[in-house]
Amino acid sequence: MPTPVNVAVVYYSSTGTVATIAKAMAEDAERAGAQVRLRRAAELAPQAAIDSNPAWAENARATADIPEVSPDDMAWADAVIFGSPTRYGNVTAQLKQFIDTLGGMWQAGQLADKVYSGFTSSATAHGGQESTLLALYNTIHHFGGILVTPGYTDPTKFVDGNPYGTSHVAGQGDIPVGEQTLTAARVQAERVVKFTRAIKAGLAAEN
Repeated sequence: MPTPVNVAVVYYSSTGTVATIAKAMAEDAERAGAQVRLRRAAELAPQAAIDSNPAWAENARATADIPEVSPDDMAWADAVIFGSPTRYGNVTAQLKQFIDTLGGMWQAGQLADKVYSGFTSSATAHGGQESTLLALYNTIHHFGGILVTPGYTDPTKFVDGNPYGTSHVAGQGDIPVGEQTLTAARVQAERVVKFTRAIKAGLAAEN
């Protein structure tokens, strides 16, 4: 019987692009045999700012039933897939704020030896996608985590073109998540589940 694995997909999304990828990633991980928690980072922006952007307000309503992430989700997970739009080539304040609350868990070693991966979206091509993921992965090194990225391990990744993680160019919200991005998400989620299972089984055998 395959080793059971728990995967948390933790994301922040303002206008819905990253939320769409996160849901796809969660479904793909579940199909690959993982137990999955889909969690969103808490919103920090004022309500007036959200209401001023119809797409932002609609996404807030559409995802209100998705639980906000908590440290318990990190403790439960064998693997965590983080998703964030780019903000000047970096992760959003909302996702970073959650990560910054994990100091106690980090100090206790509770974030180490888990698998981590990431995905992102930007308005423009070359709009900071790779630097956002690399910035996110700096944190994983501090956690003592194990990075599992898609690389170019599947022919479709040469089409997608980002070995660091799934990424999407959303334009001004007028370029929907399509087959190319969804395929990249599937490849990444399956790879995360595969290696999480192998690592967890190997560590169990050692102990």
